[in-house]
Amino acid sequence: MTVTNLRHQTNGGTASRSTPRPFRVFTQRDLDRITAIRHLPADQRFAMKVVSTVLPFRVNEYVIEQLIDWSRVPDDPVFQLTFPQTGMLTEQHFTDVAELLRRDADKEELNRTVARIRHELNPHPAGQRELNIPRLPNGEEVTGLQHKYRETVLFFPSQGQTCHAYCSFCFRWAQFIGDKALRISTNEQRGLHAYLRQHRCVSDLLITGGDPMVMKTRHLTDYLEPLLHPDFDHIQTIRIGTKALSFWPQRFVSDADSDGLLELLERLASAGKHVALMAHFNHWRELETDVCEEAIRRIRATGTQIRSQGPLLAHINDEPDAWARLWKTQVRLGIVPYYMFVERDTGAHHYFKVPLVRAWEIYREAIQQVSGLSRTARGPSMSAGPGKVEVQGVADIRGERVFVLRFLQARNPDWVNRPFFAKFDPEATWLNQLEPAFGEDSFFFESEYRERWLGALH
Repeated sequence: MTVTNLRHQTNGGTASRSTPRPFRVFTQRDLDRITAIRHLPADQRFAMKVVSTVLPFRVNEYVIEQLIDWSRVPDDPVFQLTFPQTGMLTEQHFTDVAELLRRDADKEELNRTVARIRHELNPHPAGQRELNIPRLPNGEEVTGLQHKYRETVLFFPSQGQTCHAYCSFCFRWAQFIGDKALRISTNEQRGLHAYLRQHRCVSDLLITGGDPMVMKTRHLTDYLEPLLHPDFDHIQTIRIGTKALSFWPQRFVSDADSDGLLELLERLASAGKHVALMAHFNHWRELETDVCEEAIRRIRATGTQIRSQGPLLAHINDEPDAWARLWKTQVRLGIVPYYMFVERDTGAHHYFKVPLVRAWEIYREAIQQVSGLSRTARGPSMSAGPGKVEVQGVADIRGERVFVLRFLQARNPDWVNRPFFAKFDPEATWLNQLEPAFGEDSFFFESEYRERWLGALH
């Protein structure tokens, strides 16, 4: 079904198009204007102000009115997903900021303290700034790009460096705090296209952010339509990373340029590009609104495939039934489950982290509840410095209890799918906390990673 036919059916046929509504957003300075939280205790509302002074906060009316069950607050998973919680800062960090706010400290003093805390929160995990930004032969950075894996280039358009709402766990939180030194972005399309022309090994372009779906369609067109030229025949897949299906599905349904967006996706797909919307879902409730289902139907009608990924998070989805229901719902709607990630070691990691052994147990128990079509979901996977490392399980080998691991993607393609083993550690939550098993001094990839990549930093 073409977009033209879909528009006709949506506007006057069997499916009723959602009534257009304005996009209304709230940030930290608007906390007191959010009616839904006025009944919460004063100390809880103050805690929200403290945490959102350090970590970015942004939410919109759709999330507040359609996704959060306010009778379950503060335990509601979408409330945890979008609103600041006391435990998202360490006790010391929280106290430092709270004291400054209580005595109405001057802005300069507050900013110094906040900057120090943010620096301590590992704003660029896995070397995404130091190791992933490509350089020209003269050493000059190619701004707005990351090129970690041979086949895939990430592009950060400056028009997409915000989101319809912010996830409270976001590993890219440093993009949203107004510090240009921490931001990766560009509005220079010529640099993107020149880099892709020069790197014929690249088959996949991932447009990411922030969220590219906050951009006007005309900007997205400027970046993507040139890829239909024969110079870019090697770019087989165009991926668009977004959480708009969760936080603002109206982007694909009733926004002023939503039809133009769908027509762009259809042109790309019809020209032979594989167009993949890399949707980010954290809980099945995000899929349950009528407008979300309508958005999914309209996207799929363009020939675009929707894949879904998201991290395993304490307080939000750290139980097998939540993941099983999420994957079942996605398959019913025509979405391909793609990744279960381990929460990255940045920002409020200490609040959301789940031990690797528990993450594997949740994945295993969830995958047992679904059919083969849902078992496309891979994980739990850590997007660490060397690559994406999957925890395949726990085993007893030669009298030693170990984690069984493998690379799903890696800086060196030769590392991919090579099993390796780490000592079992029930408290470990990230790769750098694991030690090699069987008396080995290091993991098989460590020496090359240190010399070839980490060594290049010095």
